[in-house]
Amino acid sequence: MDWECVLQGIEASVEPMRGQGKVADYIPALAAVDPRKFGLAVVLGDGTQSCLGDADELFSIQSISKVFTLSMALRVVGDTLWERVGREPSGSPFNSIVQLEHERGIPRNPLINAGAIVVTDHLVERLGSSKTIAELLDRIRRLADDDSIKVDQAVAESESLAGERNRALASFMKSYGNIKCPVEETLAAYFCHCSIAMTCRQLARAALFLAFDGCDPISGQQMVSSQACRRINAVMMSCGHYDNSGDFTYRIGLPGKSGVGGGILVIAPRHGAVAVWSPGLNQAGTSAVGSLALEALVKATGWSVFV
Repeated sequence: MDWECVLQGIEASVEPMRGQGKVADYIPALAAVDPRKFGLAVVLGDGTQSCLGDADELFSIQSISKVFTLSMALRVVGDTLWERVGREPSGSPFNSIVQLEHERGIPRNPLINAGAIVVTDHLVERLGSSKTIAELLDRIRRLADDDSIKVDQAVAESESLAGERNRALASFMKSYGNIKCPVEETLAAYFCHCSIAMTCRQLARAALFLAFDGCDPISGQQMVSSQACRRINAVMMSCGHYDNSGDFTYRIGLPGKSGVGGGILVIAPRHGAVAVWSPGLNQAGTSAVGSLALEALVKATGWSVFV
């Protein structure tokens, strides 16, 4: 495949739209990010990397971190995870509390905020807050083959200051016995992993194991079982973009996870991983230009789980 031609086509298709959407200004540290930023990276199973635009600029991965904590939790606690969190699409905004009341403190899936807080609580219960973040960072650094990856502490502090909705979610779940650790201990880890800063290139490389049955094709390391890998991809496909998940699947046809920092991670099984970043969000909290870029990518490559 002529990747130079593919990337040129993507760049031409999104250029008129750059700057569209609204940055996540409810998190003060993200409010000042230039909405015209745009980067994309594709990493294939043989290690080939093809990048475009601001692919080497750091951004806050936000909810994309939930994919990595989910993979870590499935390795640590296994299928007992599903006793405390579901696997169904929410059809609601990422920080909604409405369903929790109807469903007695059990979040719909591990990729909405409430579900990711439960996943984090599982890890904190076994490792503690600091060790959870240390082991998560070690895991991501090994996958990305880059020891420079770290938590952006300014963003983490900003997350905590703006985190009352997440505190409400956690406290509500704790009232049903679905949060085992002290709320602030679990949330400290949650805010930190959402504040990890990565580039598109690093992110796509780190997620490559999800395209190859849980085994990193470059290092040969089995990061999760093949069964767990399929389950992670399935949850990403159905739940990775909150109440925008159905439209994303319709348009792109690949498992993905968005973050309000403007990043989107997409997995192309047996091909590779793709990361795109553009800070302007649509109403569902998914990168507006990033989605357009991915739509152009799958049109050019033919990648889809439906063929």
